[in-house]
Amino acid sequence: MAALAVVAAVGLIVDDRVLVGSPIWFKPFKFAVSFVAYGLTLAWMLSRRAGRSRVGEWAAHTVVVAGVGEMAIITGQAIRGRRSHFNAETPLDSALFTTMGITIAALWTATLVIAILLFRARLGDRATTWAIRLGLLVALVGLALGALMVGPTPEQQAAGGLHTVIGAHSVGIPDGGPSMPLTGWNTTGGDLRIPHFVGMHALQALPLFLYGIESLAGRFTRLRSDRVRLRLVLVAAGFITGLLALVTWQALRGQALIHPDGATLGALAALVAATSIGTYAALRRPAPAGDESDDDATQSPTSPTELTA
Repeated sequence: MAALAVVAAVGLIVDDRVLVGSPIWFKPFKFAVSFVAYGLTLAWMLSRRAGRSRVGEWAAHTVVVAGVGEMAIITGQAIRGRRSHFNAETPLDSALFTTMGITIAALWTATLVIAILLFRARLGDRATTWAIRLGLLVALVGLALGALMVGPTPEQQAAGGLHTVIGAHSVGIPDGGPSMPLTGWNTTGGDLRIPHFVGMHALQALPLFLYGIESLAGRFTRLRSDRVRLRLVLVAAGFITGLLALVTWQALRGQALIHPDGATLGALAALVAATSIGTYAALRRPAPAGDESDDDATQSPTSPTELTA
């Protein structure tokens, strides 16, 4: 995937073709980068489980095969100058899109198996264990939200007859309109890729959040407590879950991320307030004596900080 990202980056430079309002190599590039992050994160999480597991190895190999299959179709369609997603223009295009649905279903199922395995294992101290577990759960929800894009839109249903395009990532507007730089998300309507992105990348966000906490523990004594770190991880998981619900609600109402209405801003303010209160409570509540990380038997070389070192 890393090598493919380089190839796609070159394609962005040398190939000036545009498809549905976006450079034709942009989708292979961003999907390849996303799979790099996804694969590295799952490999790191599985490495924290004591002992080998045939089921875990099967699930990991399934993720690899599904990812390679998905990217082969996306890249192949880019080379052909055709859409990979939602394309029903020809029998071949339709079959390829159906195959992509199968590969993603296989990847989701394999990720679920990995999540179950990791829920049954101790992965370090409690904060690290729950950062991994909750990141996986939110990521599974984010992956599943991709199903919102594949059904016929109300406009497609109203048109009736046979369609060359079935499904869309935009809500309230056609795909391919004005978009944000880098992400390519719509600026004039709802975009279901946003909750898909937020949910999937909770997989990295929660462990990285914990890493940030641990890196500050040398300066702030309170953060050396395993209990305090666990509480902060739970608050962060609550925030990202609330954010996922918020951006999903916003997208389904046909509202662009950068043009929120009063209801969206009010919900965001409530989420930020609840997170702030939760953070204050997590830091204020005194930890039991003897719970400092220097004395905690759960602190081990498998913590994110020591693993990085």
